[in-house]
Amino acid sequence: MRRGIAIKPAGAWNAIEATDRVVLGADERQRRRIVLTGEKGTTFLLDLERPVTLHDGDGLVLDDGRVVQVQGAPEPLIEIQSRSATDMVRIAWHIGNRHTDLQIVEDRLRIRRDHVLEAMLGQMGASLAPIEAPFDPEAVPQTADTDNHDH
Repeated sequence: MRRGIAIKPAGAWNAIEATDRVVLGADERQRRRIVLTGEKGTTFLLDLERPVTLHDGDGLVLDDGRVVQVQGAPEPLIEIQSRSATDMVRIAWHIGNRHTDLQIVEDRLRIRRDHVLEAMLGQMGASLAPIEAPFDPEAVPQTADTDNHDH
């Protein structure tokens, strides 16, 4: 079986070079080792040294030099806008305080659909638009002690 041994970051390679494509949701793109099969039938073992977060548009380099493109699967999201930068910071703080995955897209935020958060954000004056799109949340920085904090 072929092995996926390296990643070409999105934007740093020409997607026309791809010989196949795997479509993965955000949770499926946090990997170190997994067998994947592309849309054209390319089966390979993703075999990286450490866990990584794959992003929409990344290329997975196989041990024979071929590249398989990573595409984010569309997911039900809510896109958030606000009236001012101050309001957006306040909204982002409340989302982060709930340990919710968040994607920043220009002047908008995206989160997975959640009726409780949507109600809260609406009460805060946010403009909410349901969309279907690949979700590429901000990565959590890896530190020696990422989960030891008090509220």
